[in-house]
Amino acid sequence: MEIKKNIPNNTITRKLVDLDKNTGNIYESINIIARRANQISTELKAELTRKLADFSSPTDTMEETFENREQIEISRYYERLPKPTIIATEEFLDGELFYREGDNSTK
Repeated sequence: MEIKKNIPNNTITRKLVDLDKNTGNIYESINIIARRANQISTELKAELTRKLADFSSPTDTMEETFENREQIEISRYYERLPKPTIIATEEFLDGELFYREGDNSTK
């Protein structure tokens, strides 16, 4: 997953007016951001699992597990990434998310 470089790692105070500008409803905006954050989280977890699977071996001893520097560096890289909610909020505010309203009619 490609993450933009200008996303901060820390929490930022946001104005509610900025969040509901696109949808007209703060709750709808938060729902869109939350769903995207779940997608990002799933993608990152799958990516990390794929990368760490290369290092797993059924015959590893505890000493070998703790000494693998490459595995530690990969884990640290993912720990330093911004949280999925921050990434999703930035994408939403930058207009990079595609969303549509569902059909409200009942049949």
